Amino acid sequence: MKISARLALCGWCGNKGDIKKCNKGLAMRVDAKVSAVVTGGASGLGLASVKALRAAGAKVAIFDLNTDAGEQAAAETGAVFCQADVLSDESLDAAFAKARAANGQERILISCAGGGNAKATLRKDRETGAFGLFPTAEFARVVTLNAVGTFATITRFAAGAATLDTLDGERGAIVCTGSVAAQDGQMGQAAYAAGKAAIVGMTLPIARDLGRFGIRVNTILPGIFSTPLMNRAPQEMKDRLSAMTAFPNRFGEPEEYASLALELCRNTYLNAQAIRIDAGIRFAAK
Repeated sequence: MKISARLALCGWCGNKGDIKKCNKGLAMRVDAKVSAVVTGGASGLGLASVKALRAAGAKVAIFDLNTDAGEQAAAETGAVFCQADVLSDESLDAAFAKARAANGQERILISCAGGGNAKATLRKDRETGAFGLFPTAEFARVVTLNAVGTFATITRFAAGAATLDTLDGERGAIVCTGSVAAQDGQMGQAAYAAGKAAIVGMTLPIARDLGRFGIRVNTILPGIFSTPLMNRAPQEMKDRLSAMTAFPNRFGEPEEYASLALELCRNTYLNAQAIRIDAGIRFAAK
C-alpha cells in the first residue's frame, strides 16, 4: 500500500502532516533574535565573520585583545566590543559577562583568535657550526594560544548556551579555526601546525561531549587568505603560495571564510567536521 508523503511522519518534529511545510531542524536561524560571539573579531577572518553575522541581523560581540582595533570594528559594524585575552580565565569571564549583558546569551561562537611564528626545529649556524634549538617556551606559547585559547572559549560558551531553550531543535553552534598547516605544515611551522592540529583533533570529542546539550562543533581549515598579516608578506612569497593552489590561483578573501562559517552555523546536520577551504592547495615543504 502506498502511503502519501503528505501524511507521513515528519522526520524533524515527529508530527503527522505536510512535511513540506515543516522546516524544523533544517536550518539554524541567524537573525535579530540570535546573539553571537566572534573571537579575534577585530580583523581578518574574524572581522569578516562579524560583518556576515551583522548582515544577517544577528547581535554580535567582538572579543579581541587589541582595544583600538576592536573599538573601531565595533563602531563600523554595530557590534559590541569586549576586550578579551583568551589565555586569561578572568578576562574571558569578564568578556562573556559584558557580551551577555548587552546582547543576551549567545547561540553562536566563531573562534578566530590565534597566531603563530616561523622558526625551525633545529638550526645550524653557518659560521660557528653551533646548533640553535626552537625555544620550548615559544613552542608552548603558540600551541597554548591556539589550542588552549580555543578550548577555554568553547567551555564558557557551552556553559551559557546549554541553559537556553532549544531553537530549531538545537541550542548552539561553534565554529573553530584551524589551518591547512594542521595537515601539511611547512618547514618552520612546527608550533603553529601543532596548535592548529590540536583544534582539529579536539573537534570530534568536543562535539560528542556537547551533543547531549544540543550544541554542534565544526572546524574550518583555511588555506592562504588575504588577512592583514599575510598581506604584509613579500609579493614573491605570495606569488609562490598562490601557485600551489589547484584553482583559483589566488589568496582567499575573508568573506569566503565567513560564508562557510555561517553555513556551518545554519546547517544543523553539519557536526564534528574539519573542512578545508583552500582552493585545493597542498603546501610544499617550504
